[in-house]
Amino acid sequence: MAKLEVNVDHVATLRQARKIDEPDPVHAAVLAELAGADGIIVHLREDRRHIQDRDVFLLRETVQTRLNLEMAATEEMLKIASQVKPDLVTLVPEKRQELTTEGGLNVRDQKEFLKEFVRNLKEADLTVSLFVDPDPAQINAAREVGGTWVELHTGIYAEARDEAQSQKHFDELLDAARHARSLGLRVKCGHGLNYRNIVPFLGRPEFEEYSIGHSIISRAVLVGLERAVREMVELIKGKS
Repeated sequence: MAKLEVNVDHVATLRQARKIDEPDPVHAAVLAELAGADGIIVHLREDRRHIQDRDVFLLRETVQTRLNLEMAATEEMLKIASQVKPDLVTLVPEKRQELTTEGGLNVRDQKEFLKEFVRNLKEADLTVSLFVDPDPAQINAAREVGGTWVELHTGIYAEARDEAQSQKHFDELLDAARHARSLGLRVKCGHGLNYRNIVPFLGRPEFEEYSIGHSIISRAVLVGLERAVREMVELIKGKS
């Protein structure tokens, strides 16, 4: 049965808008787990625009399911990940000016660097996922550098303007997931998924996990976090 990891970055975004101590993403993570989330995701960005170091260390102490730390492949982040010991490290591209992650990591063009970086993560006893576009070349490279997981970037699918484009991009994701699994990689997907566009994915064995943040936090503003998470859990697990 597919699993759901909930990204609580946007709770921290709201907190940082006022530079105070609420709402707390650590508290949000507890509520998400109580509502049935299978894991918690945070992206510790180099500019610390939302999640702070304090959040990551506290989450490591409080998360009871699985903590997935998204981060850029930098020496600073390697040091933090080695100290925090998240259950999963997801390597993502990062640009200072972007509002959110705009695309997959270009693993193919920096294989040697990433191979060494992943080796260092593994030496710290960390499991590694790479956030990539649904491109066979990138998936091959993710396997070559030592990834255990790939997270397929679903942004283009989520932004499709009509049903034909949506179907085209979904088929590309499906083919990419099958290719990744044929290489022995575990597959999750995320970025832009919501309560509506996730429906074609449901029940597909190619996709093991879903990473969802913005849609759940947006709904939580209206109905509360526990209900928003529970509704997504029921949708993914076929309980509704």
